[in-house]
Amino acid sequence: CTHYLFIVVVAVNSTLLTINAGDYIFYTDWAWTSFVIFSISQSLMLVVGACYYLTFTGVPGTATYYALIMTVYTWVAKGAWFALGYPYDFIVTPVWLPSAMLLDLAYWATKKNKHSLILFGGVMCGMSLPSFNMVNLITVADPLETAFKYPRPTLAPYMTPIEPAVGKFYNSPVALGAGAGAVLSVTMAALGCKLNTW
Repeated sequence: CTHYLFIVVVAVNSTLLTINAGDYIFYTDWAWTSFVIFSISQSLMLVVGACYYLTFTGVPGTATYYALIMTVYTWVAKGAWFALGYPYDFIVTPVWLPSAMLLDLAYWATKKNKHSLILFGGVMCGMSLPSFNMVNLITVADPLETAFKYPRPTLAPYMTPIEPAVGKFYNSPVALGAGAGAVLSVTMAALGCKLNTW
């Protein structure tokens, strides 16, 4: 029972983190910086829960199932944005599924080797999610236009959208996010596996 409860708790928290991460399209001056931070945070939340779930069941495919849980939870929670008048393309696309599939692939291809899952799966998940996240951004409306068209009444003055300074902080947010994510996701993958040995 504790194991299943943990899975639900991690999935819910992953969803909450993802909902907050979606707001970075409004903070356009910090968009690239926020993209890196949120890409890393999402990959870490995905990999720790997916590795836990995957090694708990021992069945390749459950990491993808976990990502699907995250996706559905997010869609349900994001439905509240409709009531606030936000456009449909503000709804998050399932960027976690391909990365979770890579975790399953690493586990399956190495004949359920936990250490290979941690090393190979962690690196692949951490490197791939920022790429899929950028594809997600490309499919939504222009962030600056959206921010001005759908102003948030509770937005603090210092967060008011201004003209973005692209490249001011990092020249390649995808590369930076993928590099940092690849390193950190291995650690979180190890944590997810370790949680099964209480």
